[in-house]
Amino acid sequence: MIKVRVPATSANVGAGFDSLGLAVSLYNEFTFEEAPKLEIVSLDGALIPKGPSNLVYRSAKAVFDQLDIPMPGLRITQQNAIPMARGLGSSSSCIVAGILGANAMLGNKLTPRQMLTMATAIEGHPDNVAPAMLGGFVTSVFDEGQVYSVKKNIDTSLVFAAFIPNFKLLTEKARAALPQNVSHKDAVYNLSRAALATAAFCDGDYELLGVATKDKLHQQYRLPLIPGGDEIFAMANDLGAYATYISGAGPTIMAVVNKEDELFFERAEAAMQEDEKMRAFALHRLLADNVGAVVE
Repeated sequence: MIKVRVPATSANVGAGFDSLGLAVSLYNEFTFEEAPKLEIVSLDGALIPKGPSNLVYRSAKAVFDQLDIPMPGLRITQQNAIPMARGLGSSSSCIVAGILGANAMLGNKLTPRQMLTMATAIEGHPDNVAPAMLGGFVTSVFDEGQVYSVKKNIDTSLVFAAFIPNFKLLTEKARAALPQNVSHKDAVYNLSRAALATAAFCDGDYELLGVATKDKLHQQYRLPLIPGGDEIFAMANDLGAYATYISGAGPTIMAVVNKEDELFFERAEAAMQEDEKMRAFALHRLLADNVGAVVE
């Protein structure tokens, strides 16, 4: 039996639309073993496809197809701790698990870059699948069918405040809210800040993240889809977070916090209870995951 554990991810990190992402300490777990026929089991009761349309299965099959090996019957189990349709990379965890699990079953014939490229081709962009596979803070580019990425371990002085709402926001709806075209000025605005965010994580100058995570490509269009989102942003920033941004396509909102700021979470919880809109969110204290997906 092959076991795979994949961390949750927080993509975009503000300005780095479809290119930046980081891994945090919330995990989906999967097992793979040959069986007489396809069997997919949800160990936590989550409603998932039980047939060939299952994303874990489809991703595993992509490995067999690429290597031109007949697909056997499989028994796949899923333990889903990463909430679905919340902007925390639940789909990417399934893609990464399927690819890594199948590759392990076949004797590890694919290289890490080949697997990351395959995962990106399935997902469409590397901002979630790269940190899910590699861990840490990852900058990625998908160019002419190949993924190029650089990983930086996230310093343990940082923690992440994930404000996860009790409602979903499908990626398709969040993408549909974006404009078809943006101005040259807005493109430059984001380009400079995405570069600054990468430099800040690499250099450890986290005071820069408040500026570096500002964005004009997606957050202003997605925030109206997240009731209470404006209030969460204002509250987290007022309490001294280094930065606050929409995680992936939303609706989770992520704040980057100094680990030594022990009062941040206590004060945030109190503020959320005083505001009806913010009561729709649950606050989770997450650590960075610098390991990425693990196969056993």
